[in-house]
Amino acid sequence: MRYHYIAALASGKITEGNIDAASPDQVLEWMTSQGYKPISIKVVAEGTSIVGGKIISLSKGLFSQGITLTDKVFVTKYLSLMLKVGTDLFRAIDILIADFEKPAVKLFLSEIRDNLSQGRPFYLAFSQYPQYFSQVEINLIKAGERSGNLEKVFEDLSNSLEKNQELQNKVKSALIYPIVLISIASIVMLVMIVLVIPKISGVFSQSTQKPPLFSRIVFAIGGFANDYKFIIFPVFFGGIGFAIYFFTKNPVGKAMLSRWTNRAPVLKNIIHHLAIQRFSATLASLLRAGIPILEALDITASAVGSDELHDILIRISKEGIAKGMTIGDAFRRETYFPKVVTNLIAISEKAGHMEDILETLSNFYASEVDASVKIFIAILEPALLLFLGVMVGGIAIAVIIPIYQLVSAV
Repeated sequence: MRYHYIAALASGKITEGNIDAASPDQVLEWMTSQGYKPISIKVVAEGTSIVGGKIISLSKGLFSQGITLTDKVFVTKYLSLMLKVGTDLFRAIDILIADFEKPAVKLFLSEIRDNLSQGRPFYLAFSQYPQYFSQVEINLIKAGERSGNLEKVFEDLSNSLEKNQELQNKVKSALIYPIVLISIASIVMLVMIVLVIPKISGVFSQSTQKPPLFSRIVFAIGGFANDYKFIIFPVFFGGIGFAIYFFTKNPVGKAMLSRWTNRAPVLKNIIHHLAIQRFSATLASLLRAGIPILEALDITASAVGSDELHDILIRISKEGIAKGMTIGDAFRRETYFPKVVTNLIAISEKAGHMEDILETLSNFYASEVDASVKIFIAILEPALLLFLGVMVGGIAIAVIIPIYQLVSAV
Protein backbone atom coordinates (compact mmCIF):
# COMPACT_ATOMS: atom_id res chain seq x y z
CA MET A 1 0.00 0.00 0.00
CA ARG A 2 1.19 3.53 -0.71
CA TYR A 3 1.40 6.22 1.97
CA HIS A 4 2.13 9.92 1.82
CA TYR A 5 4.09 11.27 4.75
CA ILE A 6 4.91 14.76 6.03
CA ALA A 7 7.72 15.03 8.53
CA ALA A 8 10.11 17.51 10.14
CA LEU A 9 13.87 17.15 9.77
CA ALA A 10 16.32 17.74 12.62
CA SER A 11 17.01 21.18 11.13
CA GLY A 12 13.32 22.03 11.40
CA LYS A 13 12.73 21.86 7.63
CA ILE A 14 9.51 20.15 6.51
CA THR A 15 9.76 17.31 4.01
CA GLU A 16 7.15 15.13 2.34
CA GLY A 17 7.09 12.10 0.09
CA ASN A 18 5.46 8.80 -0.84
CA ILE A 19 6.43 5.35 0.36
CA ASP A 20 5.18 1.81 -0.23
CA ALA A 21 4.68 -0.04 3.06
CA ALA A 22 2.57 -2.82 4.57
CA SER A 23 1.16 -0.63 7.37
CA PRO A 24 1.42 2.84 8.97
CA ASP A 25 3.62 1.33 11.69
CA GLN A 26 6.16 0.33 9.03
CA VAL A 27 6.11 3.91 7.69
CA LEU A 28 6.72 5.26 11.20
CA GLU A 29 9.57 2.80 11.70
CA TRP A 30 11.21 3.91 8.46
CA MET A 31 10.76 7.61 9.32
CA THR A 32 12.36 7.04 12.71
CA SER A 33 15.33 5.30 11.12
CA GLN A 34 15.80 8.34 8.86
CA GLY A 35 15.69 10.75 11.80
CA TYR A 36 12.37 12.27 10.72
CA LYS A 37 9.78 13.62 13.17
CA PRO A 38 6.37 12.44 11.88
CA ILE A 39 3.68 15.05 11.26
CA SER A 40 1.10 13.12 9.20
CA ILE A 41 0.65 9.86 7.28
CA LYS A 42 -2.08 9.39 4.65
CA VAL A 43 -3.09 6.42 2.49
CA VAL A 44 -2.80 7.18 -1.23
CA ALA A 45 -4.95 5.40 -3.84
CA GLU A 46 -3.26 3.15 -6.39
CA GLY A 47 -1.93 5.06 -9.43
CA THR A 48 -2.07 8.41 -7.60
CA SER A 49 0.17 10.41 -5.35
CA ILE A 50 0.23 13.64 -3.37
CA VAL A 51 2.55 16.39 -4.51
CA GLY A 52 2.42 19.82 -2.91
CA GLY A 53 -0.76 18.86 -1.05
CA LYS A 54 -2.60 17.94 -4.28
CA ILE A 55 -3.72 14.44 -5.29
CA ILE A 56 -2.63 13.75 -8.86
CA SER A 57 -2.72 10.72 -11.12
CA LEU A 58 -0.30 9.18 -13.59
CA SER A 59 -2.83 6.76 -15.07
CA LYS A 60 -3.30 6.82 -18.82
CA GLY A 61 -7.02 7.43 -18.92
CA LEU A 62 -9.22 9.04 -21.54
CA PHE A 63 -8.97 12.59 -20.15
CA SER A 64 -5.73 12.33 -18.18
CA GLN A 65 -2.55 14.09 -19.28
CA GLY A 66 0.21 11.53 -19.25
CA ILE A 67 3.92 11.89 -19.94
CA THR A 68 4.51 12.86 -23.56
CA LEU A 69 7.59 12.48 -25.73
CA THR A 70 8.25 16.21 -25.27
CA ASP A 71 8.19 15.76 -21.48
CA LYS A 72 10.67 12.90 -21.73
CA VAL A 73 13.02 14.97 -23.90
CA PHE A 74 12.85 17.85 -21.39
CA VAL A 75 13.46 15.63 -18.34
CA THR A 76 16.37 13.69 -19.83
CA LYS A 77 18.03 16.81 -21.27
CA TYR A 78 17.86 18.76 -18.01
CA LEU A 79 18.96 15.84 -15.88
CA SER A 80 21.96 15.46 -18.19
CA LEU A 81 22.81 19.17 -17.93
CA MET A 82 22.40 19.26 -14.15
CA LEU A 83 24.55 16.18 -13.62
CA LYS A 84 27.16 17.60 -16.00
CA VAL A 85 27.56 20.79 -13.92
CA GLY A 86 27.92 18.75 -10.75
CA THR A 87 24.42 18.94 -9.27
CA ASP A 88 23.64 15.87 -7.17
CA LEU A 89 20.73 13.68 -8.24
CA PHE A 90 18.46 14.60 -5.29
CA ARG A 91 18.94 18.32 -5.93
CA ALA A 92 18.38 17.87 -9.69
CA ILE A 93 15.09 16.05 -9.08
CA ASP A 94 13.92 18.72 -6.61
CA ILE A 95 14.65 21.47 -9.16
CA LEU A 96 12.67 19.67 -11.84
CA ILE A 97 9.73 19.10 -9.47
CA ALA A 98 9.67 22.82 -8.67
CA ASP A 99 9.94 23.88 -12.34
CA PHE A 100 7.42 21.46 -13.89
CA GLU A 101 3.76 22.50 -13.82
CA LYS A 102 2.33 19.33 -15.35
CA PRO A 103 0.88 17.16 -12.53
CA ALA A 104 1.73 13.81 -14.14
CA VAL A 105 5.41 14.75 -14.50
CA LYS A 106 5.52 16.12 -10.94
CA LEU A 107 4.15 12.80 -9.69
CA PHE A 108 6.67 10.80 -11.67
CA LEU A 109 9.58 12.92 -10.46
CA SER A 110 8.36 12.66 -6.86
CA GLU A 111 8.34 8.87 -7.23
CA ILE A 112 11.96 8.99 -8.40
CA ARG A 113 12.86 11.06 -5.34
CA ASP A 114 10.98 8.68 -3.03
CA ASN A 115 12.77 5.66 -4.50
CA LEU A 116 16.13 7.33 -3.99
CA SER A 117 15.30 8.33 -0.42
CA GLN A 118 14.35 4.72 0.33
CA GLY A 119 17.59 3.38 -1.14
CA ARG A 120 15.93 1.86 -4.21
CA PRO A 121 17.51 1.82 -7.67
CA PHE A 122 17.06 4.97 -9.73
CA TYR A 123 15.67 3.14 -12.76
CA LEU A 124 12.89 1.51 -10.71
CA ALA A 125 10.54 4.50 -11.01
CA PHE A 126 10.89 4.34 -14.81
CA SER A 127 10.16 0.59 -14.90
CA GLN A 128 6.91 1.13 -12.96
CA TYR A 129 5.41 3.02 -15.95
CA PRO A 130 5.98 0.85 -19.05
CA GLN A 131 3.16 2.71 -20.82
CA TYR A 132 5.45 5.75 -21.01
CA PHE A 133 8.98 4.32 -20.91
CA SER A 134 10.14 1.53 -23.20
CA GLN A 135 12.36 -1.35 -22.16
CA VAL A 136 15.16 0.29 -24.13
CA GLU A 137 14.97 3.50 -22.09
CA ILE A 138 14.69 1.62 -18.81
CA ASN A 139 17.68 -0.61 -19.58
CA LEU A 140 19.77 2.36 -20.70
CA ILE A 141 19.12 4.14 -17.41
CA LYS A 142 19.78 0.91 -15.50
CA ALA A 143 23.10 0.44 -17.30
CA GLY A 144 24.07 4.07 -16.70
CA GLU A 145 23.25 3.78 -13.01
CA ARG A 146 25.35 0.63 -12.65
CA SER A 147 28.33 2.12 -14.49
CA GLY A 148 28.08 5.50 -12.77
CA ASN A 149 27.65 7.20 -16.13
CA LEU A 150 24.09 8.54 -15.87
CA GLU A 151 25.12 11.92 -17.25
CA LYS A 152 26.26 10.42 -20.57
CA VAL A 153 23.29 8.04 -20.73
CA PHE A 154 20.81 10.89 -20.25
CA GLU A 155 22.60 12.96 -22.88
CA ASP A 156 22.45 10.11 -25.43
CA LEU A 157 18.86 9.30 -24.49
CA SER A 158 17.83 12.93 -24.87
CA ASN A 159 19.44 13.12 -28.33
CA SER A 160 17.79 9.85 -29.35
CA LEU A 161 14.36 11.01 -28.16
CA GLU A 162 14.79 14.33 -29.98
CA LYS A 163 15.60 12.56 -33.24
CA ASN A 164 12.61 10.26 -32.74
CA GLN A 165 10.37 13.26 -32.05
CA GLU A 166 11.68 15.08 -35.13
CA LEU A 167 11.02 12.05 -37.34
CA GLN A 168 7.51 11.59 -35.90
CA ASN A 169 6.72 15.28 -36.45
CA LYS A 170 7.85 15.07 -40.08
CA VAL A 171 5.64 12.05 -40.74
CA LYS A 172 2.65 13.60 -38.92
CA SER A 173 2.97 16.95 -40.68
CA ALA A 174 3.15 15.20 -44.06
CA LEU A 175 -0.04 13.24 -43.33
CA ILE A 176 -2.09 16.19 -42.05
CA TYR A 177 -3.24 17.43 -45.47
CA PRO A 178 -4.42 14.04 -46.83
CA ILE A 179 -6.25 13.25 -43.58
CA VAL A 180 -7.98 16.65 -43.51
CA LEU A 181 -8.85 16.31 -47.21
CA ILE A 182 -10.37 12.85 -46.78
CA SER A 183 -12.29 13.90 -43.64
CA ILE A 184 -13.82 17.04 -45.14
CA ALA A 185 -14.63 15.34 -48.45
CA SER A 186 -16.28 12.39 -46.66
CA ILE A 187 -18.47 14.68 -44.56
CA VAL A 188 -19.42 16.84 -47.56
CA MET A 189 -20.36 13.82 -49.65
CA LEU A 190 -22.35 12.31 -46.78
CA VAL A 191 -24.28 15.57 -46.34
CA MET A 192 -24.94 15.78 -50.10
CA ILE A 193 -26.23 12.21 -50.30
CA VAL A 194 -28.32 12.38 -47.12
CA LEU A 195 -29.71 15.92 -47.29
CA VAL A 196 -29.26 17.46 -50.76
CA ILE A 197 -29.93 14.63 -53.21
CA PRO A 198 -33.36 13.69 -51.70
CA LYS A 199 -34.62 17.27 -52.19
CA ILE A 200 -33.48 17.32 -55.81
CA SER A 201 -34.96 13.88 -56.50
CA GLY A 202 -38.28 15.14 -55.11
CA VAL A 203 -38.53 17.53 -58.08
CA PHE A 204 -38.30 14.66 -60.57
CA SER A 205 -40.76 12.48 -58.67
CA GLN A 206 -43.47 15.04 -59.52
CA SER A 207 -42.45 15.13 -63.19
CA THR A 208 -43.33 12.76 -65.99
CA GLN A 209 -39.74 12.93 -67.20
CA LYS A 210 -37.86 9.73 -66.35
CA PRO A 211 -34.21 10.32 -65.30
CA PRO A 212 -31.43 8.06 -66.64
CA LEU A 213 -30.66 4.81 -64.80
CA PHE A 214 -27.50 6.18 -63.17
CA SER A 215 -29.42 9.18 -61.83
CA ARG A 216 -32.21 6.96 -60.51
CA ILE A 217 -29.64 4.86 -58.64
CA VAL A 218 -28.10 7.98 -57.03
CA PHE A 219 -31.57 9.32 -56.16
CA ALA A 220 -32.55 5.96 -54.64
CA ILE A 221 -29.40 5.94 -52.49
CA GLY A 222 -30.13 9.52 -51.41
CA GLY A 223 -33.74 8.68 -50.57
CA PHE A 224 -32.72 5.66 -48.52
CA ALA A 225 -30.06 7.69 -46.69
CA ASN A 226 -32.55 10.46 -45.95
CA ASP A 227 -35.13 8.02 -44.56
CA TYR A 228 -32.56 6.49 -42.18
CA LYS A 229 -30.33 9.53 -41.54
CA PHE A 230 -30.70 9.27 -37.77
CA ILE A 231 -29.18 5.80 -38.02
CA ILE A 232 -26.66 6.47 -40.79
CA PHE A 233 -24.91 9.44 -39.14
CA PRO A 234 -24.24 7.68 -35.79
CA VAL A 235 -23.22 4.48 -37.63
CA PHE A 236 -20.87 6.43 -39.91
CA PHE A 237 -19.04 8.29 -37.14
CA GLY A 238 -19.23 5.30 -34.79
CA GLY A 239 -17.75 3.10 -37.51
CA ILE A 240 -14.83 5.52 -37.95
CA GLY A 241 -14.18 5.47 -34.19
CA PHE A 242 -14.37 1.68 -34.07
CA ALA A 243 -12.04 1.34 -37.07
CA ILE A 244 -9.46 3.61 -35.43
CA TYR A 245 -9.64 1.61 -32.18
CA PHE A 246 -9.63 -1.78 -33.94
CA PHE A 247 -6.63 -1.06 -36.15
CA THR A 248 -4.55 0.72 -33.50
CA LYS A 249 -5.39 -1.03 -30.21
CA ASN A 250 -6.78 -4.49 -30.99
CA PRO A 251 -4.07 -7.14 -31.67
CA VAL A 252 -6.09 -8.72 -34.50
CA GLY A 253 -6.70 -5.35 -36.15
CA LYS A 254 -3.06 -4.31 -35.76
CA ALA A 255 -1.97 -7.60 -37.39
CA MET A 256 -4.40 -7.08 -40.30
CA LEU A 257 -3.23 -3.47 -40.78
CA SER A 258 0.38 -4.62 -40.67
CA ARG A 259 -0.25 -7.21 -43.40
CA TRP A 260 -1.99 -4.66 -45.62
CA THR A 261 0.66 -1.96 -45.22
CA ASN A 262 3.47 -4.46 -45.76
CA ARG A 263 2.00 -5.30 -49.17
CA ALA A 264 1.39 -1.73 -50.33
CA PRO A 265 4.19 -0.80 -52.78
CA VAL A 266 5.34 2.57 -51.35
CA LEU A 267 4.23 2.00 -47.76
CA LYS A 268 6.14 -1.28 -47.67
CA ASN A 269 9.44 0.55 -48.27
CA ILE A 270 8.65 3.22 -45.68
CA ILE A 271 7.84 0.65 -42.99
CA HIS A 272 10.92 -1.41 -43.88
CA HIS A 273 13.24 1.61 -43.67
CA LEU A 274 11.59 2.81 -40.47
CA ALA A 275 12.13 -0.58 -38.82
CA ILE A 276 15.82 -0.60 -39.80
CA GLN A 277 16.19 2.98 -38.51
CA ARG A 278 14.69 2.01 -35.14
CA PHE A 279 16.87 -1.09 -35.00
CA SER A 280 20.06 0.88 -35.73
CA ALA A 281 19.30 3.71 -33.30
CA THR A 282 18.21 1.39 -30.48
CA LEU A 283 21.08 -1.07 -30.77
CA ALA A 284 23.60 1.78 -31.01
CA SER A 285 22.30 3.34 -27.78
CA LEU A 286 22.33 0.02 -25.90
CA LEU A 287 25.85 -0.91 -27.02
CA ARG A 288 27.13 2.56 -26.14
CA ALA A 289 25.69 2.12 -22.64
CA GLY A 290 27.77 -1.05 -22.24
CA ILE A 291 24.99 -3.63 -22.54
CA PRO A 292 26.23 -7.00 -23.95
CA ILE A 293 25.33 -7.72 -27.57
CA LEU A 294 22.98 -10.67 -26.86
CA GLU A 295 21.00 -8.75 -24.26
CA ALA A 296 21.03 -5.64 -26.46
CA LEU A 297 19.59 -7.59 -29.42
CA ASP A 298 16.81 -9.05 -27.25
CA ILE A 299 15.87 -5.59 -25.96
CA THR A 300 16.06 -4.10 -29.46
CA ALA A 301 13.77 -6.82 -30.82
CA SER A 302 10.98 -5.63 -28.52
CA ALA A 303 11.36 -2.01 -29.60
CA VAL A 304 11.54 -2.11 -33.42
CA GLY A 305 7.75 -2.19 -33.92
CA SER A 306 7.89 -4.96 -36.53
CA ASP A 307 6.95 -8.56 -35.82
CA GLU A 308 9.08 -9.77 -38.72
CA LEU A 309 12.19 -7.91 -37.58
CA HIS A 310 11.55 -8.97 -33.98
CA ASP A 311 11.72 -12.65 -34.98
CA ILE A 312 14.81 -12.01 -37.11
CA LEU A 313 16.72 -10.32 -34.27
CA ILE A 314 15.81 -13.10 -31.83
CA ARG A 315 17.00 -15.62 -34.40
CA ILE A 316 20.27 -13.73 -34.89
CA SER A 317 20.80 -13.66 -31.14
CA LYS A 318 19.72 -17.19 -30.15
CA GLU A 319 20.57 -19.23 -33.25
CA GLY A 320 23.52 -17.24 -34.52
CA ILE A 321 25.72 -15.30 -32.12
CA ALA A 322 24.88 -17.43 -29.06
CA LYS A 323 26.06 -20.53 -30.98
CA GLY A 324 29.42 -19.06 -31.89
CA MET A 325 28.80 -17.21 -35.15
CA THR A 326 30.27 -13.78 -35.70
CA ILE A 327 27.85 -10.86 -35.59
CA GLY A 328 28.45 -10.13 -39.28
CA ASP A 329 27.78 -13.72 -40.36
CA ALA A 330 24.64 -13.93 -38.20
CA PHE A 331 23.25 -10.80 -39.90
CA ARG A 332 24.30 -11.90 -43.38
CA ARG A 333 22.08 -14.98 -43.12
CA GLU A 334 19.00 -12.73 -43.01
CA THR A 335 17.69 -11.33 -46.29
CA TYR A 336 15.66 -8.67 -44.47
CA PHE A 337 18.69 -6.37 -44.21
CA PRO A 338 20.19 -4.71 -47.30
CA LYS A 339 23.74 -5.82 -48.07
CA VAL A 340 25.13 -2.39 -47.21
CA VAL A 341 23.80 -2.80 -43.66
CA THR A 342 25.18 -6.30 -43.11
CA ASN A 343 28.53 -5.39 -44.67
CA LEU A 344 28.91 -2.31 -42.48
CA ILE A 345 28.00 -4.32 -39.37
CA ALA A 346 30.59 -6.96 -40.26
CA ILE A 347 33.29 -4.32 -40.89
CA SER A 348 32.45 -2.41 -37.69
CA GLU A 349 32.59 -5.64 -35.68
CA LYS A 350 36.21 -6.17 -36.77
CA ALA A 351 37.09 -2.50 -36.24
CA GLY A 352 35.45 -2.40 -32.80
CA HIS A 353 33.18 0.63 -33.26
CA MET A 354 29.81 -0.92 -34.13
CA GLU A 355 27.75 1.68 -32.23
CA ASP A 356 29.17 4.50 -34.40
CA ILE A 357 28.31 2.67 -37.64
CA LEU A 358 24.83 1.86 -36.34
CA GLU A 359 24.26 5.52 -35.48
CA THR A 360 25.34 6.49 -39.00
CA LEU A 361 22.90 3.93 -40.42
CA SER A 362 20.16 5.31 -38.19
CA ASN A 363 20.70 8.85 -39.50
CA PHE A 364 20.80 7.59 -43.09
CA TYR A 365 17.56 5.64 -42.82
CA ALA A 366 15.86 8.51 -40.99
CA SER A 367 16.59 10.62 -44.08
CA GLU A 368 15.35 7.78 -46.30
CA VAL A 369 12.07 7.59 -44.35
CA ASP A 370 11.60 11.35 -44.63
CA ALA A 371 12.20 11.25 -48.40
CA SER A 372 9.94 8.19 -48.86
CA VAL A 373 7.11 9.85 -46.94
CA LYS A 374 7.36 12.94 -49.16
CA ILE A 375 7.21 10.74 -52.27
CA PHE A 376 4.22 8.84 -50.85
CA ILE A 377 2.35 12.07 -50.11
CA ALA A 378 3.23 13.42 -53.57
CA ILE A 379 1.56 10.33 -55.08
CA LEU A 380 -1.32 10.19 -52.59
CA GLU A 381 -2.51 13.79 -52.92
CA PRO A 382 -3.32 13.77 -56.68
CA ALA A 383 -4.75 10.25 -56.37
CA LEU A 384 -7.12 11.45 -53.64
CA LEU A 385 -8.06 14.55 -55.60
CA LEU A 386 -8.76 12.40 -58.67
CA PHE A 387 -10.89 9.97 -56.66
CA LEU A 388 -12.85 12.76 -54.97
CA GLY A 389 -13.26 14.52 -58.30
CA VAL A 390 -14.73 11.37 -59.86
CA MET A 391 -17.11 10.87 -56.92
CA VAL A 392 -18.31 14.49 -56.79
CA GLY A 393 -18.41 14.69 -60.59
CA GLY A 394 -20.48 11.52 -60.75
CA ILE A 395 -23.03 12.94 -58.31
CA ALA A 396 -23.08 16.24 -60.21
CA ILE A 397 -23.65 14.47 -63.54
CA ALA A 398 -26.41 12.36 -61.99
CA VAL A 399 -28.17 15.61 -61.02
CA ILE A 400 -27.35 17.80 -64.04
CA ILE A 401 -28.43 15.37 -66.80
CA PRO A 402 -32.04 14.95 -65.49
CA ILE A 403 -32.27 18.73 -64.95
CA TYR A 404 -31.11 19.33 -68.53
CA GLN A 405 -33.67 16.78 -69.82
CA LEU A 406 -36.41 18.39 -67.76
CA VAL A 407 -35.58 21.89 -69.05
CA SER A 408 -35.33 20.62 -72.65
CA ALA A 409 -38.77 18.97 -72.36
CA VAL A 410 -40.27 22.27 -71.31
